[in-house]
Amino acid sequence: MAELMIIPPLVMGAIIGLYELFLIHRDENFRGSHWFTHGLHAVGWAMAAIFVVMNAEFIYSSLTFLQSIPFIKNILVFRIAIGLVTVIKVHSASAVVKTTVGSSKGMKETWLHSLIVGSLIVLTPYIWPFIAPLVGNYI
Repeated sequence: MAELMIIPPLVMGAIIGLYELFLIHRDENFRGSHWFTHGLHAVGWAMAAIFVVMNAEFIYSSLTFLQSIPFIKNILVFRIAIGLVTVIKVHSASAVVKTTVGSSKGMKETWLHSLIVGSLIVLTPYIWPFIAPLVGNYI
């Protein structure tokens, strides 16, 4: 059975979540603290998604019903599916927020921003070996 990783997903979730928080702040078109509360939601989702992606083998072997889904027989495809769910979640969470500026709806987060965040989440297991030596002394 695969090893369960806890600290690396938290670290990478914080890094990617903060990156998303900065993008949200840049993309937002309203005033106030809404971008911050949306950003905290984004950090929580990033940590959860990265936990699943970095522990994909463990989760796939533990949740046997996943093995009956024909399209996710490969761990990489499973990770990409999590990334696609993240892209849809990031973009739709942006679209449902009511703004205080103008009559438009949503924070106007771009699709590129959503794709970057989703791609970073999928690539986290491959990025972590380069980040681990930099943060190893702190964790």
